[in-house]
Amino acid sequence: MALLTFEDVALGYNTAKVVEHLSFQVNEGDYLCIVGENGSGKSTLMKTCLGLIPPVSGSIVYGAKLKTTEIGYLPQQTAIQKDFPASCREIVLSGCLSRCGLHPFYRKAEKEMADENMKRMGITHLSHRCFSELSGGQQQRVLLARALCAARKILLLDEPAAGLDPKATAEMYTLIRQLHHSGITIIMITHDIPAAVRDATHILHIGSQPVFWGTKEIYQQGVFASSLSCVNQGGLP
Repeated sequence: MALLTFEDVALGYNTAKVVEHLSFQVNEGDYLCIVGENGSGKSTLMKTCLGLIPPVSGSIVYGAKLKTTEIGYLPQQTAIQKDFPASCREIVLSGCLSRCGLHPFYRKAEKEMADENMKRMGITHLSHRCFSELSGGQQQRVLLARALCAARKILLLDEPAAGLDPKATAEMYTLIRQLHHSGITIIMITHDIPAAVRDATHILHIGSQPVFWGTKEIYQQGVFASSLSCVNQGGLP
């Protein structure tokens, strides 16, 4: 079942287009990796998926009664976020805010969800530690647990392994694979092409023409590279 469908979408700010002619579909259970050069519009695409900015043109259809408040989001970390003066559990709990509605306090269900997602990420022992005291890998686990509290159907990840050492990077990719295998639909921005073709079901490559969207198997076969070569030579792909 389709959760997100982009129909000839152009992305950007106001009328300035960053990328255009995006047409693709994300189904339940997909693992979509978005790749491309810096400035190609990857983060803009993710913000548009979240409803934070509107598309310049085209339409986005949310299927299966999906709401933007049901999408978990792990953004790229900033220096301010890394120094945030709160306990790990407080940060994870904040991912439940969209579930609280008009209730001013977290209920038992939200607290249990936060505890369960901390357990899934292997960070229960860090519950009362200050977020700013943690290593980069531990901080990403905390933020991933927070995103899971908001994710009812889709989890959006913007360079989740950026800045991590090789061991923490491998652990992060393993956690994401496990989440996908548990039934969560993943949309991830990454510069790590080998990891993308290893784990993803589909690849979206933007920033070059033509835009590629398809299965990782087709991407690995070099269809995208062949198409580019033909276009550059003035021929047909």
